[in-house]
Amino acid sequence: MAKIAIELERALTERAVAGHSGRAIPSIVARGPGWTVADVICTSGPGDRVFEELHAKVSIAIVAAGSFRYRSPIGRALMTPGAMMLGNAGHCYECGHEHAAGDRCVSFWYSPEYFERIIGAAPGRLPFDVARLPPLRETAHLVADACAGLVRGQAPWEELGVRLAAAAFELASGRSRELTLPPNAEARITDALRTIERELDDADLTLERLAGEARLSPYHFLRTFERITGATPHQFILRARLRRAALRIAAGDDRILDVALDCGFGDVSNFNRAFRKEFGTSPTGYRSDAKAG
Repeated sequence: MAKIAIELERALTERAVAGHSGRAIPSIVARGPGWTVADVICTSGPGDRVFEELHAKVSIAIVAAGSFRYRSPIGRALMTPGAMMLGNAGHCYECGHEHAAGDRCVSFWYSPEYFERIIGAAPGRLPFDVARLPPLRETAHLVADACAGLVRGQAPWEELGVRLAAAAFELASGRSRELTLPPNAEARITDALRTIERELDDADLTLERLAGEARLSPYHFLRTFERITGATPHQFILRARLRRAALRIAAGDDRILDVALDCGFGDVSNFNRAFRKEFGTSPTGYRSDAKAG
């Protein structure tokens, strides 16, 4: 995930030098009848005004780097790396960066008719009634494939978009509306998330340390973190490390052992076991599939 974060940091630096307001800049990656994929880099920060926008199409945005607050008629959530922002066509929404600057998303946009054909839904039904899917094992492969596609500059985007739509619809249908938390809780967890992003390979990312920096007891930090992100700190860090490893494996020829050690795993056997559990295949199998695609 480091290469993806570098592009975001470059955009934030250019914004600071130019002195202009933050903005979201979409770059079209691929498109076809009824669907579009875009690389969206947003440079907004705490000092920028939040504007109401409109989902012109059904939207599933994979957060590749950074974080932001999302609000729409179907809910309010803090969006974090590995999560999916869900939007219904015709709904207004707001994205805010009250706590930290910048994010990068792989956004999939579907015409309502195309999305209905994918999921076999009745015409006119709203696809989503929750605003977010947190990082989940069921979506880890899709998130990693989308991020790897950005880095490589190519992917089977149409097929990936279909699989993503079906998975998001099924998982969102089984989740209840998420509870909101006070803004100060989101600010503390956002700081923790940015620490995790910056120091993902650091073995010192302990619950005790993160809780202390958030000025919360370990118990309250654990509960707050899980409610806001949808995962425990351990699960979140593990999945983030596995996504970073998957991206390196797909994009290069580094030895699996080196990738495992660089991404914070103590030994390759534990890494192989965690990787297979998360992505349904071994690291070598994942590399072969990526090169074949």
